[in-house]
Amino acid sequence: METVVDLKHVSKTYKVGEVDVPALKDITVDIKKGTFVSFIGPSGSGKTTLLNLIGALDTPSGGFLTITGSDPAKLKNKERAKFRGENIGFIFQDFNLISVLTVYENIEYPLLMVKETPSNKRKEIVESLLKKVDMFDHKDKYPSQLSGGQKQRIAVARALTTSPRIVLADEPTANLDHDTAYMVIDLMKKMRDESGVTFIFSTHDTKIVGEVDVIHTLEDGAIQKSEEVTHG
Repeated sequence: METVVDLKHVSKTYKVGEVDVPALKDITVDIKKGTFVSFIGPSGSGKTTLLNLIGALDTPSGGFLTITGSDPAKLKNKERAKFRGENIGFIFQDFNLISVLTVYENIEYPLLMVKETPSNKRKEIVESLLKKVDMFDHKDKYPSQLSGGQKQRIAVARALTTSPRIVLADEPTANLDHDTAYMVIDLMKKMRDESGVTFIFSTHDTKIVGEVDVIHTLEDGAIQKSEEVTHG
């Protein structure tokens, strides 16, 4: 199976005044295409730092990280932003929808920012995603008019607009009730099965942890345990 994220002895240290603060220590992980992978651990364990590295939002202090075969650390800021936009989608705990844009415009936004996509092609992509997340009838509404579950469905669609290889989801079900959370998880699994996209989660939510293929447990910036999950 193809590796889409490969970390070899990756570390990340931040400087706070004169003090070096290690956030990640000697992380070696490879993540395969089309898998659901979760990083779990207490606050301060390094989950967010790790997602920032995988999302090409930051670069390692040591070791090597490749994403879809490329090393983002070797790219200039503008090139890295382009790489990120074309290869990585993001889903956030608080949805991060743009309040002044409609549902349709929120999903279309990455295509306007990242890719020079003709308007007819943009329309085709956005309408297809709206139907897949069962939100076509809400396309002209604004985020303030949506429930939490509806907002997260739009966030999932927006994350997939540019056909990324990887979607990073930071506590994507934290603000959702039980039934809605499972609905969003099922939606992500459906999208994974259809497109082969890899979902990488940072989460405490047992509902997600119960659905993933691999769990990596982080503590004090280091991986304490990695386990593959067998689903019956």
